[in-house]
Amino acid sequence: MRDAIFHLPRSGNISLQAQIREMLVDAILSGQLSGGEPLPSTRRMSQNLGVSRNTVVLAYQGLVDDGYLLAHERSGFYVNADLTAVKRATPTPRTFDDDDAGPDWSIRLAVDPLAQENMIKAKDWSDYPYPFLYGQVDQSLFPLAAWRECARQALGRRALEAWTGDYQFNDDPMLIEQIRTHILPRRGIAAEPDEILVTQGAQNALYLLAELLFKSDATIGLENPGYRDMYNITRLKTGRIKLIDVDGEGLPVDDRLSGCDYIFVTPSHQFPTTVTMPLSRRLQLLEYAREHDIIIIEDDYEFEANYAGRPTPALKSMDQDGRVVYVGSLSKSLFPGLRLGFMVAPKALIEEARALRRLVLRHPPTVNQRQTALFLALGHHDALIHRMHRAFRARWEAMDRALAMHLPQSSSRPVFGGTAFWVRGPEDLDAERLAQDARAEGVLIEPGRVMFFNDDPPRNFFRLAFSSLDADRIEPGVRIIGKMIHRARPH
Repeated sequence: MRDAIFHLPRSGNISLQAQIREMLVDAILSGQLSGGEPLPSTRRMSQNLGVSRNTVVLAYQGLVDDGYLLAHERSGFYVNADLTAVKRATPTPRTFDDDDAGPDWSIRLAVDPLAQENMIKAKDWSDYPYPFLYGQVDQSLFPLAAWRECARQALGRRALEAWTGDYQFNDDPMLIEQIRTHILPRRGIAAEPDEILVTQGAQNALYLLAELLFKSDATIGLENPGYRDMYNITRLKTGRIKLIDVDGEGLPVDDRLSGCDYIFVTPSHQFPTTVTMPLSRRLQLLEYAREHDIIIIEDDYEFEANYAGRPTPALKSMDQDGRVVYVGSLSKSLFPGLRLGFMVAPKALIEEARALRRLVLRHPPTVNQRQTALFLALGHHDALIHRMHRAFRARWEAMDRALAMHLPQSSSRPVFGGTAFWVRGPEDLDAERLAQDARAEGVLIEPGRVMFFNDDPPRNFFRLAFSSLDADRIEPGVRIIGKMIHRARPH
């Protein structure tokens, strides 16, 4: 028996039973185990792998149920010859080196997104003691048992019809109803089901809107600093971009908006400065858009993170003539890997967006939609938001105290709450150099230069997010940053 081929590289991400199954399936499909070949006994395999015999028995039995193995009484387990007899194509060996001539893709590209500057985050961010990175999650806050229960219900026989079929270009009606009756009313928005489209995150919604609306001769008004990905999406469609410098109340409403066909705005929690647009300016913006026939794209990216200020109505909630398109994200309040968001707009635009989405991805996975709908309907989302608000409030206060102590007058506490502070360092600070040096000290920060779109952007801004950090780790991390800035300054 070739025991040497059975080696189990331990992984904490999946169970031992699943790892054994993966090892055996790989050996069978790769031809290391031939049809009819016996497997080691469960006792021998458990000794070889250093796991319990029951774990091996369950793995073997699962492979019997799926047809990979055959169980012969008092004889053991054998590879199913019928399965290995299936013909598989043999890959053709490469006969040329990477340096050999091939298609020159660079001259064939209609667009070149790789050349665009982007926000980059370390893949191993969780290995650092002080990762002040936006958008990351604290897994300890997430109700895993509740999410698993929703998955169990979504995958149950009674729910099979809800997600196994081809929805073509439709969404799970249960999720649409939860968004319409549960999520949107918190923002003061009333919408009919045919005015809502589920997207693969807010990013997908923004791309669909740009593809539908941004003609090459359209002029788009963007906040500066602002959301880099929206700037990059817009640049793929048109070069006619108006950069509007934000102030202490968000996007100014004045003649700088003149000539815009569309305006992208983050009024509730300006990205990245965190300022909140007051009600009076929101009304001004809506009136200006009405008078000048401008469409507003409202990105309410952190709509569930208002635990500090009074609730402010979304622009969409005050929209009287259908010129505000509202974009929201469920990935922000649940977890980034979910990739579910939504847009709210007049029916005519939603119909076109739905047709375009069909060409791109048909619809987001319906099993994910149903699981999320159950999570909302059963009250788990509300409980999660309540838990996050308590935790984020403590971290928000800890960040405010730490900045006041180690970097005084460098930032203003966001009145909305949220999960990040926008920090202005000394004028001579190079935040990108600071980020490199701080990384060696176990601290990750986000330099702000990439969030400015004008020529010669300031280099002394950076962002400190706290969504993934316990409150007691905030002050030590900020202290390190403060000391590094102080040491770098001329005395």
